[in-house]
Amino acid sequence: MFYLGVDVSKKKLDCMLLNSTNGKLKSKSLSNTKAGIEELIGWLAENKAPEAHVIMEPTGVYHEPAALALTDAGLKLSLVNPAQLRQFAQGLGFKNKTDKADSTVLARYGHTLKPEIWQAPSKSARQLKALLARRDAVADDLQREQNRHEAVDFGISPEQVKQSILQSIAFLQAELKRLEQMIEDHIDTDPDLRNKRELLETIPGVGTRVSTNLTALFAAKTFNTAEQLAAYLGLVPVLWESGSSVRARPRLSKAGPSNLRKLLYMPAVVARKWNPHIKSFSDRLIAKGKTKMAVIGACMRKLAHLCFGVVHTGRPYDPNYAM
Repeated sequence: MFYLGVDVSKKKLDCMLLNSTNGKLKSKSLSNTKAGIEELIGWLAENKAPEAHVIMEPTGVYHEPAALALTDAGLKLSLVNPAQLRQFAQGLGFKNKTDKADSTVLARYGHTLKPEIWQAPSKSARQLKALLARRDAVADDLQREQNRHEAVDFGISPEQVKQSILQSIAFLQAELKRLEQMIEDHIDTDPDLRNKRELLETIPGVGTRVSTNLTALFAAKTFNTAEQLAAYLGLVPVLWESGSSVRARPRLSKAGPSNLRKLLYMPAVVARKWNPHIKSFSDRLIAKGKTKMAVIGACMRKLAHLCFGVVHTGRPYDPNYAM
C-alpha cells in the first residue's frame, strides 16, 4: 500500500510517496496547476502507485483543484486537521518545518492512522458554498462602510467623503440583495438542497441564514452521527482534569468553522424560549447550577443534533418526539 503526503502551497505541490511494505520514501515537487496535477498522476503510475491513499491539509482554496482532480482520477484522499497533524509531528519528533518534512509527516500520518476518506462535494454544493462565502464577504464590507458612515457623522469630514461612503453603501446593499437572490434561486433549482433547507427550517430557532449555511454543509460533507456534526462544528466539551488538584471548567473545543458556530449562537438563545426540546434541556441544566454561557453552548450543540436528525431521517421536526 502506498501513502502520498501532499503539502500544498499557492504555487507548489510538495509530495512524498511512502511504500508501507518496505518503508521507502520518494519525493517530488510540482507546480500547483492543472499540468502539475496531471504530471503527479502520471508520476504515481510510473511508481506503480496509481491507487495511493493521498493525505493533505485543507489550505483555503489552494488545495481544492488538486483534491478534486485526484479524487476524479479515482484516488482515495483524506483531508487532515492541521492541529492534529502538528501534534502527530511532535509525537514523531519532527522539529524542522519544511515543505519536504511536512509532506513526510502527512504520508506517515496516513500510514499510521488511516484517516477517513474525503467525499468530494457535488458541483451544486460547491457553487452554493462559493455564493455563501461571497455573500458573507459583501455583508462584512457593508458593515464596515456603515460603521464609517456613523463615524464621519460624529466628526468633521468633507461632504465628498460622506457621499462616497453613501454611494459605497448603496452599491453593497444592492450587491448583497442580488447575491441573496442568486442563493435562493440556486437552492430552489436543486431538489436535494431545497429539501434539506425546508427540513431544517421546521426546527424552531432555525432561520433562513442558518438553514442555508447548514444546507451547504450537509451537501458538502457526510456525517454519520449527530456527535460527528457537533465535533466538526467545535461544539463538544473539552475536559481539563488531572488528579485532585487540576479541575478546570469544561469548554467548547472550537475546533471547527467559526462562522457556523457564530451563526448558531443567537438561534440557540432564541430556541431556549421557543423550541420545546431545547427549552426543556436548558431548564434541566440551569437547575443543575450550570452557568449561562455553558447552557448556551450546550443548547448550540443540542440544536446541531436536531439539525442532523431532520436531515438524516428526512422527516420534519416533531415537537412531541421523545418528550
